[in-house]
Amino acid sequence: MLGKRAEDVVPAMVFPSDRICRVNGQFYFNTREGTHEGPFPDRETAEREVAAYIERMLQLPQVVG
Repeated sequence: MLGKRAEDVVPAMVFPSDRICRVNGQFYFNTREGTHEGPFPDRETAEREVAAYIERMLQLPQVVG
């Protein structure tokens, strides 16, 4: 799958991965920014929070450097 983030110059090969992990019975997700979000009580909640996180990131002003 080819994908392009706003800061990428050219499309790059993107391999979707499962960003959700389970630690001690609780669920977390990892972000491209290198943060670990959670804990969440179940996988469904974590998946909803991933979607909400992506929406929040899309609403941020784009920084051109």
